[in-house]
Amino acid sequence: MGVDLASRSLLAEEIEAVTETGLYDSKEAFLAHAVEVLLTARPELREAVACRLYEKGVLSIGRTAEFAGLSIEDLKEALHRRGISRESSESLAEMEEMARLSLRLVLSRINADTN
Repeated sequence: MGVDLASRSLLAEEIEAVTETGLYDSKEAFLAHAVEVLLTARPELREAVACRLYEKGVLSIGRTAEFAGLSIEDLKEALHRRGISRESSESLAEMEEMARLSLRLVLSRINADTN
């Protein structure tokens, strides 16, 4: 997705104008919020970004599942579809955290289905 020089310049001006409104403490705060809104609106993008962060070693498998809003099993399938091999170097504490995250996700889905 190429962006020409004029578009980049306008984008920079828009970001500066947003921060000048005082509605955000910084450019970084605005960008973080903008990315969060985008990822919320585009679950497939959220999943792709989560998988990429896992592939780069930024997130553990449990944190990746939480970030993507997926169960561990669904995340494993997503990683497989993208040709990303899973590392199994998680510590016992990380595995326990993955189990807690998976349980919390399942319970939240059950609660959402019953409401």
